[in-house]
Amino acid sequence: MQPNGGDAQFVRSFQRIDSIDLLRGIVMVIMMLDHTRDFTHNATFQFAPEDLARTNVALFFTRWITHFCAPTFVFLAGTGAFLQKARGKSNRELSRFLVTRGLWLIVLEFTVVRLGFTFNLDYSFFGVMQVIWVIGVSMITLAGLIYLPTIVVGAFGVSMIALHNLLDVFRVDGWRGPATPVPSFRAKLWMILHQQFEAFPILWFFPSPVVVVIYPLIPWVGVMAAGYCFGAIYELTARRRRLLLVSIGAGAIILFIVIRAINIYGDPTPWSPHKDHLFTVLSFINTTKYPPSLAFLLMTLGPMLVSLAVFETTSAQRGRIGKFFITFGRVPLFFYLLQWPTAHLISVILHFAFGKPVGWLFQNQGPGAPPPGVGFNLVVVYLSWFAGIAILYPLCKWFAGVKARRRDWWLSYL
Repeated sequence: MQPNGGDAQFVRSFQRIDSIDLLRGIVMVIMMLDHTRDFTHNATFQFAPEDLARTNVALFFTRWITHFCAPTFVFLAGTGAFLQKARGKSNRELSRFLVTRGLWLIVLEFTVVRLGFTFNLDYSFFGVMQVIWVIGVSMITLAGLIYLPTIVVGAFGVSMIALHNLLDVFRVDGWRGPATPVPSFRAKLWMILHQQFEAFPILWFFPSPVVVVIYPLIPWVGVMAAGYCFGAIYELTARRRRLLLVSIGAGAIILFIVIRAINIYGDPTPWSPHKDHLFTVLSFINTTKYPPSLAFLLMTLGPMLVSLAVFETTSAQRGRIGKFFITFGRVPLFFYLLQWPTAHLISVILHFAFGKPVGWLFQNQGPGAPPPGVGFNLVVVYLSWFAGIAILYPLCKWFAGVKARRRDWWLSYL
């Protein structure tokens, strides 16, 4: 796509695109709700919020709304890479940046993020492969893909998103503890690529540090590649861009409804009728996140694209609420690294203040297997979330100001 009249130099004229920062800020704040629930809710370790046999509507949507976070974050990371290229970086410069930043994110996942999650330095548990890990590896992969035509990168990404559920039938035996054999290298590789919620020793024997895979690489690598190709839309005029955003986003939503209604392909967990119409709807939108199914990605990325069109209006960006979220969107990694220990520490303080056990919040694998009576109801979860956002806002506003004033090389890595 080539620049075309009016505001055709849009991406070259501004260091930041407020509509993207606004959307990114919203999903980052929503993401903290999920992590606050992980540490604070009294049913976190009893059942999944998506378990329709045990959940309630409020708890289900508290979890469901956070499904939009990871796809948006990964997709826009790819878009950000394209915008850097559009602003003048050569393929070589961009590739080097993507590799070094990708490696840096992987290091952060198993150090800073791990510490915020566990409050424990015993590295017999090495860490969890979560969204920062998968963004890091996806960036390293994208560093090679950018030498291909943009349309080829996009086709690669969309194909992976559309077809990866064909791989659901392939599974390897997971590791079930010291009494079971350590998986082979090929088995571990498959777990990293497309089999979620698997733990295994890093080396070929146990004891050696154990890692847990939550975010397999497929199809997240494809999501970032699709986001990179999508960045070309920001070289169009505002009118054409908004039209495409709405058209593609609405098309994705319609395709989600059709694929989900057919109930044959696109998600390993079919929907089914439930006790009433509302819970049947919940079953319909209860798509698979680990790894994200085609239905899950259509369900989340479609509304994301429509939101980008809506957020391009100056009224959305300049109001107090818009500026509030843009602040977080301009420092997403800084916010992400701080929200883990903040949510964790709030839970520790609450449990201590109300005379509840706190030791389970310092376990080596992170919070788990808590004693009876821990945790709080959903109202306390939301109050804790509000408190965490209030604590982090001035810090993020300060750091956003630093990034706006200075051009130090290290700021692009944080």
